[in-house]
Amino acid sequence: MEAKYIFKRAMHGRAVEDISLQIEAAIMNKDFLPGEKLPSERELQLQFGTGRGVVREALKVLKQKDLIETKKGARGGAFVKEAEVGKISESLSLFLKQKQIDPEKLIEFRESIDQTITVLAISKGSLNEKQELYEKAVELSTIILNENIDMNLIGEADRNLNILLAKMTKNPLFVWIMEAVQFGFSSYDYALYEKENFRRLTADNWKNTAFEILNGEPMKALSYIGYHYCLLRECINEKKYK
Repeated sequence: MEAKYIFKRAMHGRAVEDISLQIEAAIMNKDFLPGEKLPSERELQLQFGTGRGVVREALKVLKQKDLIETKKGARGGAFVKEAEVGKISESLSLFLKQKQIDPEKLIEFRESIDQTITVLAISKGSLNEKQELYEKAVELSTIILNENIDMNLIGEADRNLNILLAKMTKNPLFVWIMEAVQFGFSSYDYALYEKENFRRLTADNWKNTAFEILNGEPMKALSYIGYHYCLLRECINEKKYK
């Protein structure tokens, strides 16, 4: 494959930084697409006018930023790495945990996000997706009615409902934010399932929300979203002042 001659000679005194920034800019500008191989170290040497050691150090910087990956062998070299939504979600989740955000702030954020997601899910979700959401909400109710309560199973069912709803928006940003919030702060949602009265109300509310989404009723669905967060606030306050 013919090398792309798009780089300028590296600046003296800060060659490693300059090379890594030039390559990063080329990746961001889509001069090199995910999965595409960068020019060889020899070709980069010629374009930047530096030694191989400097080029290798610059590639290490890009690898640390998770922008490229290196492969060995005859067809090896440095390749542009595709951003992984899972890793981005994990990073946001870790950030939220470390910041110890007040529950009320998170509830406020979640409620506003869920309202937007619900409206988009109704307008962009397919009939099959809406039917699946309702069926999974019914499954959650069935799990909760079981005499032997399995909190792990309940938590997984609740997360799956939230993530499926986000996927119905057809917007990957809502999906990875929802995944990050779910895995980062699932304990707040779990609070609703710890007591029988809140557990049953929450499950019924999920079923009602999914039913109105299936019927294409945004105002009714949003009213149930609001009720969910009223329950969550009541539940957390009850635990706080015990």
